[in-house]
Amino acid sequence: MRKAELIFIPMPGMGHLIPAVAMAKRLVERDEGISITILIVNLQFYLHTPYIQSLESDAAIDKRIRFILLPQLDKPFDTSSRAVVTQMILAYRPIIKQTVEERVIKSDSAGQLAGFVLDLFCTGLIDLANELNVPSYIFFTSGAALLSLMWHFQSLRDYHGVDVTEFQDSNAELDIPGVRYPVPCKVLPTVLLEKDAGAKIVLDHAKRYREAKGIIVNTFMELESHSLNSLSKDADIPPIYPVGPIITLDPQNIRGAGNGSHGNVDSIMRWLDDQPPASVVFLCFGSMGSFSQEQARQIATALERSGHRFLWSLRRAPTADEKVGPPRDYENLDDVLPDGFLDRTAGTGKVIGWAPQVEILSHPAVGSFVSHCGWNSTLESLWSGVPMAAWPMYAEQQLNAFQLVRELGLAAEVRMHYRWDNRKKVSNGLVEAEEIEKAIRKVMDADDAIRSKFKEMSEASRKAMAEGGSSYAWLGRLIEEIFESIYN
Repeated sequence: MRKAELIFIPMPGMGHLIPAVAMAKRLVERDEGISITILIVNLQFYLHTPYIQSLESDAAIDKRIRFILLPQLDKPFDTSSRAVVTQMILAYRPIIKQTVEERVIKSDSAGQLAGFVLDLFCTGLIDLANELNVPSYIFFTSGAALLSLMWHFQSLRDYHGVDVTEFQDSNAELDIPGVRYPVPCKVLPTVLLEKDAGAKIVLDHAKRYREAKGIIVNTFMELESHSLNSLSKDADIPPIYPVGPIITLDPQNIRGAGNGSHGNVDSIMRWLDDQPPASVVFLCFGSMGSFSQEQARQIATALERSGHRFLWSLRRAPTADEKVGPPRDYENLDDVLPDGFLDRTAGTGKVIGWAPQVEILSHPAVGSFVSHCGWNSTLESLWSGVPMAAWPMYAEQQLNAFQLVRELGLAAEVRMHYRWDNRKKVSNGLVEAEEIEKAIRKVMDADDAIRSKFKEMSEASRKAMAEGGSSYAWLGRLIEEIFESIYN
């Protein structure tokens, strides 16, 4: 039997690690000759251990997937610097090389090393793959439209001498190959507009994507046909493999991702069990989403005025005295929310901390999802068939929201150009209760156009992954490419 060993190297952070693990599971389920080693960068402020333990004890995880938690580095990193990821990956390179050589290449139990599957921010390890004489594949955890945008901006910079950061604060709209409609500069990813090396770092990654053997994109043809067809016509880029939606559905793995913050999950699910079908607005803003107290009060006012039942994952940013890392749960919600809010909404609403998002979205009581439009959350919402209200915050989420609202008609808009700066803990403006309430009513009350389109795309997402579907076929092509790289 043909055998191949792949090395997965995701970025730290659940938004990258969880889809990488789900992708690994998909590969080993599809072909019994594939085994995978996942190397996990070990940063103190990302507590991966509970999640990894939940995976290792999960009977659904094939023994052909193993996890290696790399040792922590002694060198401190400036986590406020845009270059921290690049510096960290380069610092880990000797450790990764030694680990691969000793525990994979020289191992009798592993198959032949067939390549590295690298996170979109780990392109610095392409050189290591070349040194080991194996191909590199990029696992792009966002959508094809962002990939098109990154390559377009990289071309503007490198081949046309354009300073893309000049688009910051511009009211212009840009024609982007791979995006159906002109894109307002106000919804471009923040990092592509930053003059403090942010844009350079991201576009340098995009340039290195061109060296990869292939780009594995967590999307599906029916969702991003325009972007994928545009990319397929570009002879200067590697093959694109749209294999999504790659999401994690197992409740135990989802709870493990809470890193010990999931003690209240059972009470959340029991509360949902008591609610009527499709009656609850679920608000959740990702693993890094948080709000100021003033903004939280506006959300509370909107929820109360809307009259809808709600389940709200409300979290705070770390204080200056706390370690860098993801948001924390509030210790006393009465200090944050309007006076009497919790008492007045006790019969119709529930405010929580960390949320098992996929479990909640899959519950029949949930009727809509107010989301930051992170790509993982978007795919999870589509899979579950829960229509969205788009409230992007950081990274590429504004572009995702633009696609969902304007291009695809799959979401109501809260405020598409809202931005939250995770480093400075400030936003570009307060979203008033009226805007939030309007979006909630639109997606909950009677917008049949959004619900109809969403249902259609939800069904398409499931068909894409089933045997005979578009993503099923692309995954098969990827697997054949992996084996051809070592047997031909």
